[in-house]
Amino acid sequence: MTAIVEVSDLTKRYGSLAAVDDVSFVVREHAITGLLGRNGAGKTTLMQLITGQEFVTSGTIRLFGQPPLENAAVLSRTCFIKESQTYPDGFKGEHVLRVASWVFPHWDGALARDLVAEFRVPLDRRMKKMSRGQASAIGVVVGLASRAELTIFDEPYAGLDAVARRAFYDRLLADYAEHPRTIVLSTHLIDEVADLLEHVLVIDEGRLIIDAAAEDLRGSATTVSGRQADVEQFARGRDVLQTDVVGAFASVTVTGLTPSERAAAAAAGLEVGPVSLQQLVIGRTRGTARQEVAS
Repeated sequence: MTAIVEVSDLTKRYGSLAAVDDVSFVVREHAITGLLGRNGAGKTTLMQLITGQEFVTSGTIRLFGQPPLENAAVLSRTCFIKESQTYPDGFKGEHVLRVASWVFPHWDGALARDLVAEFRVPLDRRMKKMSRGQASAIGVVVGLASRAELTIFDEPYAGLDAVARRAFYDRLLADYAEHPRTIVLSTHLIDEVADLLEHVLVIDEGRLIIDAAAEDLRGSATTVSGRQADVEQFARGRDVLQTDVVGAFASVTVTGLTPSERAAAAAAGLEVGPVSLQQLVIGRTRGTARQEVAS
């Protein structure tokens, strides 16, 4: 498959802080990729670099085979929707959609009107007077109706309530199935989006620590629980992501277990269970989060 985003040895420093630290990965076309990690991990900085809103310290970025910085031909094929989006004074919702229709060559006005009705967006209200949920809904409308070849969502839907977020995920999947494109979702609501993702990138303290197919990750870790002494003996020498102890009982999350090892644990009287994508990411990123400079 064609590479839509190519990042090689990318570093972004703010003084002594490496907000993005020697990161390399590829995002391939017609896939939904999750960019996951804790607050302050460097996700927003990375997306700003990819979309040409920040200068790199070192390394290279290619979108559609070209550098994105000050490249209108590339950026017109890209829609970046972020939670902290700002608008000119006096801009109303209708103005946002009108400008979007000029910017994105594949803009679907009928879809935009349908989404405005579904998410109850008050187009006649000034953006600075909208609630967080209403502003998030505007971002969802633009991101979906743009039909951009590369669409990046940086948690703009976080301001929506649970019902509206579910509607967003459903509409995203339905439109993606009819009009395949490359989508990147950056979110901390991992359990909600886990079933949507085809590939996962996890960044922690500026470094890329996971770059894998979502299906591979779903079966890569196991929870083993039982009497503390038995669990500790089983976990000895294994890759343990997390340990929880309550009284005489313990639970560990371990990676790399083979089917026979899982069967052996069960035969020894231990409880063996699957690990969600969110649990796996939490286990891999349990260090202290930093404050992201450019968030």
